[in-house]
Amino acid sequence: MTPLERALKESQNIYSSMARGIATRLYDVRKELIKDSLHGFENNAHRLEDVATIRGISFINDSRATNVNATWYALETLRGPVIWIAGGLESHNDYSILDDDTIGKVKALICIGSNNNHLVSSFRHKVEFIVEAGTMSDAVTMAYNFGRPGDTVLLSPAAASFDRFENYADRGNQFKKAVYDL
Repeated sequence: MTPLERALKESQNIYSSMARGIATRLYDVRKELIKDSLHGFENNAHRLEDVATIRGISFINDSRATNVNATWYALETLRGPVIWIAGGLESHNDYSILDDDTIGKVKALICIGSNNNHLVSSFRHKVEFIVEAGTMSDAVTMAYNFGRPGDTVLLSPAAASFDRFENYADRGNQFKKAVYDL
């Protein structure tokens, strides 16, 4: 089991499973049926999706995280140093939810949006290394070159994708392709 799978079992899947279990019990679904359905649960594509581990560096696709709250959850879930790929079509997001404990995990921020001024200014004094990438392939290559064994490269944009991608799925697929091309 990968570190991400353990983290998901400890947090996201527990919360999701609890919510599903409560909702189905309201409709008098038998407990045994609920239990059986939870055994086959698989994570959604583009939501904390474990893509690969290369040279000890884990690559996580969270392209579905199109808002700051979803990105907070992703950062909160992960353990160890994170190289965060973020940005997109943003409308001056309020990044204050990414408190010092959460953002303290981030050792580098790679910006992929068409206008990263607000993102960069929000983290200038919180993240030591901030760079901008022209393409997803460039972002993944930068992250890989910056990473060390035990690090996690997290695509969790906290913004919409329409500035450079068709949608979040296209952005996530380009991330996965760039990882596979390493």
